[in-house]
This record gives sequence, C-alpha cells and structure tokens, in this order.
Amino acid sequence: MKHALQRTLGALAVLVALAGTALAEPAKVVVELFTSQGCSSCPPADAFLAELAKRDDVIALSFHVDYWNYLGWKDPFSTAESTQRQRDYRAGLGLRYVYTPQMVIDGAVQAVGSGRAEVLRGIEKMRGRDRVAVSAARGEAGALAVTVGAGADGADIWLAAYDRQHSTEIRRGENSGVTLTNANVVRSLRRVGRWSGKKDVLRVTLNEAELKGRDGCAVIVQKPGGGPVLGATAIRMTPKGS
Repeated sequence: MKHALQRTLGALAVLVALAGTALAEPAKVVVELFTSQGCSSCPPADAFLAELAKRDDVIALSFHVDYWNYLGWKDPFSTAESTQRQRDYRAGLGLRYVYTPQMVIDGAVQAVGSGRAEVLRGIEKMRGRDRVAVSAARGEAGALAVTVGAGADGADIWLAAYDRQHSTEIRRGENSGVTLTNANVVRSLRRVGRWSGKKDVLRVTLNEAELKGRDGCAVIVQKPGGGPVLGATAIRMTPKGS
C-alpha cells in the first residue's frame, strides 16, 4: 500500500510539473505595423498583419498614422500618438524618414510591411533574443496587475489598448470604393510606468479609452526613445469568441 501511494504521489508530481510547463507563456515578438487607410500600398500589409495576429508567438498591432489624412480620406483610427511612436522609431533605428506600410519588429528591426520574407526573417531573428518576463492579469474593476521580472537595465512600460478587427468602407482617397479590414487596431497608447530592472508588480488603472469596448491590451517593456522591446505580453479584455 505504501509503495502504491508513493507511485501515485510521484505520478501526480509529474502531472503538476507538466501542467506548469504547458501553462508557461511563450516569449512573444512584438510586430507593429504603421499603416493608413488613406495609403494605397497598405492593404497587403494589413492582410499580412492579420495573419501574424493568429500566431501564438507574436503580438501584432496596427498603429494608424495621421499624416496621410490630407489625401482625401481621414483614417478614423489614426492618432497623433501612433505617428509619434513611428517617429521615435525613425530616430531610434537611424532612418531618414517615416513611411507606410512599415513593420517594426521588437523595436529593433524594420521592414516594408508587405515584405513577407523580410518580416518573417526579422521575427525569427528576434525570437532568439533573451527577454524580460512580463505578465498581466485583470484585477478589480478597471485595473491590471502587471508583473515584470528582473533584468539588467530599466525601461519604460507601455500600454496599448486595441480592437481585434474593424472593417471600413472607404469612400474617398486612394482606396476609394474598397472595404478595408484592419486587425488589432490600437486605439489608445500611453506610458504607464518605469521599470527599474528589478522584479516588480505594477497596478495600472485603466482609463475610459482603454475600457471602452477594447478587445485586448498589450503591455510592452521597452528602452526609451524608440529603443528595443525587452519583453511584452497581451491580455484579452473581452470573453473569447465574443
């Protein structure tokens, strides 16, 4: 009986260990698409980002810029914050200008957003980097608990709230007459804290823009000034399948 009990406890220990491994969140590469509904070159990149959004090892986000709004169609999802984020990357990556469609991978590699082969190479390259562990959980109403593991240096903590999908009938401009579908559209972006390099738990109170029907939130730990992403996670804000 004693040996049988020991075998049972041993089997349970193995199952617990396996369960812990299965539940461990895989490292995620952050892919940011800078796009505009007023840009005729952007739809192929938008479709590619929607494919990337289905991958478990990628956090795919659409940032709609506002500098093409004068072309005849004002992108309803464009924000000055998205444009500024792209300009920060221009400086951080040593580029001469901003453009669409552009994908930035982990804040360290950039490529034309429709250039599938180059983007996929960039994702594969970034997958091999060491990362800071980041996790997020829903707390009491209107709050997130963000846990950041220990690392070598400090960094900024960003929160990007996004909608899973939008379809828009374009009535003017370069894409007039086309219905565009955009995935993981960022609607709100803000810096919510500073990470010292030591393990820390940050309580983030969500604002109205982040709570208003958003499907998900991405937490990005990143070096300042459009620097490399050190770690990231995404959390669903609405029930799965809704």
